[in-house]
Amino acid sequence: MNELVPGGNLPLPGGALTLWVPGPFDVSALITNESGKVGGEADFVFYNQPTAPGARLRDDTLTIDPARLRTGAARVTVVISPADPGTPLGRLPAPTLHVTDTGGRPLTRFTPPRPQRETVLLLAELYRRGTGWKLRALGQGYADGLAGVARDFGVDIAEDAVPAPGRGAGAGGGAGSAASRPTPGTSPRPTPTSRPASASDPRRSASVPAPRTASSTGPYHGSPTSPAPDRADFLSLANSARADAGSPPVSLDPRLVSAAQAHAAGMAAAGHLGTESRDGTSVYQRVVRAGYAYLTIGEHLVSGPRTPAEFVDYCLHTEKARRTLLEREFTHAGLAQAVDRRSGDVFWTALWARPLTPGDLARTAERVVDLTNAERARAGLRALAVDPLLAAAAQAHSTDMVARAFYSHTSPDGSQPWDRAAAAGSRRRTIGENIACGQRSAAEVVEGWMNSPGHRANILKPDFTHIGIGFAGGGQMGTYWTQLFGA
Repeated sequence: MNELVPGGNLPLPGGALTLWVPGPFDVSALITNESGKVGGEADFVFYNQPTAPGARLRDDTLTIDPARLRTGAARVTVVISPADPGTPLGRLPAPTLHVTDTGGRPLTRFTPPRPQRETVLLLAELYRRGTGWKLRALGQGYADGLAGVARDFGVDIAEDAVPAPGRGAGAGGGAGSAASRPTPGTSPRPTPTSRPASASDPRRSASVPAPRTASSTGPYHGSPTSPAPDRADFLSLANSARADAGSPPVSLDPRLVSAAQAHAAGMAAAGHLGTESRDGTSVYQRVVRAGYAYLTIGEHLVSGPRTPAEFVDYCLHTEKARRTLLEREFTHAGLAQAVDRRSGDVFWTALWARPLTPGDLARTAERVVDLTNAERARAGLRALAVDPLLAAAAQAHSTDMVARAFYSHTSPDGSQPWDRAAAAGSRRRTIGENIACGQRSAAEVVEGWMNSPGHRANILKPDFTHIGIGFAGGGQMGTYWTQLFGA
């Protein structure tokens, strides 16, 4: 059975599907057209309205039959919220989506990165692709209740009569955590955060959109005994393969070696592969703590090979792993292994990275702006100009999310995007913000934002005139991006 990571997708068989999320959660669904909007209130399936053509909700279980959805339906978004309205999802056990086919056979499951202050999570979506359907893992969070989710999908609801997702009580107005504050005097309604594709447990065999530089890979069944790795041999083999692919060579960096060794030891101690150790420390945090600030990063997490030659051979014969090993952007590498003394399994960590320089950071921000303006041009909108004050606020927020280990538009001190813009000296009357984590390039993050209705709305808002971009590497998800808009 597949285990999806955020951004991963899976082709679906024909027939009805069963989706359920065990635990103290309420499940709901939004049926939308190609535009991402519902056709009417009947397309909102929740506790007080448990059925729609092709969709039925019973307790924590949602049954979807794509062939029986209403005419024009192109997407079904699965939403969860706490059974106790208003409770942050971070106080509850991590939700896991289970999906089975019409015969009850498991197809996949998905556990998103642990939410924090969010009270609603867009967990996954079923979407039409050609004549078939696919499932995509999302993990997009909203901080202020189901009302904003419904509005962003086009449900016309009264502010004081929003049905709660599970118990029929009124839910608070306002939407999720990718905020947009209108001109003073109007009611702000933020839009959702994005948590697109990111590396996760390497045992998961999810399909991740290219071009990704991260590649976590699954178990390799080799000998349980393994000598200390010959890093020079590893480097020679890796660079030979890179040369054959037209990629420049990499060199070993002692900071990456140190981080790789610590992470391999953590996996061996836990007895399983993963991007996080048992104490919650991610491999990306280890890299930053070792003193290596990166622009982009990739990783191989593998168990089993006995030698660097077997390790490299395995990576070259696995699609996502090969893409990482041959990625042109990387300039440095680190390799380490550790043995689980209980089982004899060998755990390997290979890290690939490019250091962050002021010039690279500026070029990355410029690339995000260019791609954003290209989307606006396609929509007939004027280009956004870079505002140094917004850029300073955006960069500070990305850096802060890494430093204080959170992912939200609301900082731990309670500040909002417009507060941070004002603190940076901006006097713009309208502020909007998109954030994302896990993407490894400007193209990937802009594509992710454009595929999310709330983020797309910010990018294509006609009133916005200026923009600032922030980027930082580290944290639980590896990369953190901020777009701050102003008018």
